[in-house]
Amino acid sequence: MFASYLIGLREGLEATLVVSILVAFLVKSDRRDRLPLVWAGVAVAIALSVGFGALLTFTAAHLDSQQHELFDAVASLGATVFVTFMVFWMRTAARKMSGELRAKLSEALELGATAVVVVAFLSVAREGLETALLWFAAVQGATTTASPLTGITLGLLTAVALGWGLYRSALRINLTKFFTWTGLLLILVAAGIFKYGVHDLQESGVLPGLGTHAFDISGVLDPGAWYSMVISGMFNITAQPTVLETVAWVLYGVPVLVLFLRRPAAKKPAAPSPTSAPTAS
Repeated sequence: MFASYLIGLREGLEATLVVSILVAFLVKSDRRDRLPLVWAGVAVAIALSVGFGALLTFTAAHLDSQQHELFDAVASLGATVFVTFMVFWMRTAARKMSGELRAKLSEALELGATAVVVVAFLSVAREGLETALLWFAAVQGATTTASPLTGITLGLLTAVALGWGLYRSALRINLTKFFTWTGLLLILVAAGIFKYGVHDLQESGVLPGLGTHAFDISGVLDPGAWYSMVISGMFNITAQPTVLETVAWVLYGVPVLVLFLRRPAAKKPAAPSPTSAPTAS
């Protein structure tokens, strides 16, 4: 449930920030008559995202056991790629996102109503499709979808409330720290999703070693305890992982965390040209 809540909060806040930028631009430009077009694009993007999630669930439900495991594996690996790209992209593009969105919307206003709808749709659809894929991959192996569905719903509602508060200037949140900490947690979630994808490939027969366990900590990590459920549901850390699952978790989680935490090198100031050097007295 908490993993689903984190996905809904992170992705939902990104989408909410995008919408708030578009709305604020139209309000400040005295183009409130174009606001219904923005909401129309957002509504279409939400409908597409929900439909995509329903399609994934419907497809998985109508496959046999081996096909289901293979389908889940592909979805998990795809979600890992998406979340990795999203975390690193958001770290570098967040500062210039507002200016780019305003520039696109300015061009769309000159082109017409359809262009405004398309800009709003494309700005939100990417986040929505990522949310659907990440949620589907995160809930694989859960005994019921009730808790994950509740978690992602609460996460999205929290994101909308935060976005509204930011838009109304009622909240002051350090977005850099927010996206850094949620990025770290999402990398750990993605490592668990990647590990589960490898496990599905083993169960489908694509990869060997399903019965070869790396270790057994069931005596320490009681599978029935609440904390074990939290750790397993959040990061997919289990008491008896296979060797390939463990290797996959480490090979993904460690280097990605190191790259994410590493600060970009500061740019060296350009050396002054000879023509611009001060003349000696």
